[in-house]
Amino acid sequence: MRRVSAPKVTLHGVFVEIFGLGVLLAGKSGVGKSELALEMLARGHRLIADDAAEFELAHDGRVVGRCPPLLYGFLEVRGLGILHIGRMFGEPALRASKALDLILRLDGAPDYMDPPDRLRGRRNDVMVCGKAIPEISLPVRVGQSLATLAEAACRDQTLKRDGYDAAEDFVARQMKHIKESGR
Repeated sequence: MRRVSAPKVTLHGVFVEIFGLGVLLAGKSGVGKSELALEMLARGHRLIADDAAEFELAHDGRVVGRCPPLLYGFLEVRGLGILHIGRMFGEPALRASKALDLILRLDGAPDYMDPPDRLRGRRNDVMVCGKAIPEISLPVRVGQSLATLAEAACRDQTLKRDGYDAAEDFVARQMKHIKESGR
């Protein structure tokens, strides 16, 4: 478990809201965080902060992130430069703050050498402001739809938060089948 513990911390990445979850798109510079955020905005999701999201532990125990005032509403995308998201997509595409629910780490090929667990993927927890935040590492490969993977990861995280784990369900079904078939 990696640790990023402090009462307040600034993390590099793009902080977006996807299906109601606060999601930090993290990864090395140039891996495609801003492009993925732009695709999320085109799909109707919301931008909270680009490049440097400020997080702190709220009174209710949640880790809440917001955008530094100078950067609010702007997204820098390689090849396009600085974009004003409120003017491009309308003010509803922006959100001032949100609880951090998930970190999606985008890993380029050199950083994604170990094969993921086929049942559970590459998941762990990262400590942010003293709270464990789920992190999923997604490989960045030519031709894949990171936006579809990001949306699926968010839907799966919501199911996990509500008590359903697809991997556990799958293993239980296999074990039941093995038991019933007498093996």
